[in-house]
Amino acid sequence: MDGLIEGLPAGLRGDYAAAEADFTLLQDMARYAPTDHATWRTLYQRQAALLPRHAAAASRTGLAALPFAEGVPDFAACSARLRAATGWSLVAVPGLIPDGAFFGHLAARRFPVTCWIRRPEELDYIVEPDIFHDAFGHVPLLTQPDFAEFLAAYGRLGEQAARIGALKPLARLYWHMVEFGLIRENGGLRAYGAGILSSSAETVHATESDRPRRLRFDPRRVLRSEYFIDDLQPTYFVIEGYAELFAAMQDLPRLLAEARDAAPIAPGAAAPGDQPV
Repeated sequence: MDGLIEGLPAGLRGDYAAAEADFTLLQDMARYAPTDHATWRTLYQRQAALLPRHAAAASRTGLAALPFAEGVPDFAACSARLRAATGWSLVAVPGLIPDGAFFGHLAARRFPVTCWIRRPEELDYIVEPDIFHDAFGHVPLLTQPDFAEFLAAYGRLGEQAARIGALKPLARLYWHMVEFGLIRENGGLRAYGAGILSSSAETVHATESDRPRRLRFDPRRVLRSEYFIDDLQPTYFVIEGYAELFAAMQDLPRLLAEARDAAPIAPGAAAPGDQPV
């Protein structure tokens, strides 16, 4: 959603020249080498082992319903299952795409998934999102109806946010509540955000470490809260249920304008009205 990344190697990685006007590509499963499938399985097995203790129930059940365990997933097969559950489907993209295209896909219940996978030497850290981050991290929760509705509503709001100059606050909502969101379940905290669940270090840090600040979800606070893109997050926001996210969208046009005109809150900083969890 933050625009294109330049200077990526050719091939599956960053193949923007082959994309359609909406930045989609055909996913050619034959182009994935055995090493690509092996990399996926290594990442999958490592992250799946953490889920029973750290992941939200909807993320675990969604993952179990998708054909992810054996290797790089086929988007067509995944889309068939998602359409039956919530009306969503997956589209292959070469990497990060412009805001307008990103919002348009979400509004139409199409989730853009990067088609290339990281190299074996990048298992622990990768600069830009790859298929494992996008598919393993994001796609399982698209089987959850309330979250699926929230994400479609988020996409529909993109055009208005761009028109009033409020894309930065809108991006903060996506970062904190889609990439790095936490939920309270059975008296404990569990992760559902893709940026958490696709990273072994972030998974443990977000749910168990005493270092980060964990705050009750407050849309006004989230829309003003800056974040790190290259380090573990110092602040996480906690919801009680996914319907809470969809409900917040009703007031978001007004809150976006407020946040656009307010001073941002630095990563990890405290603010008046914070509700620690």
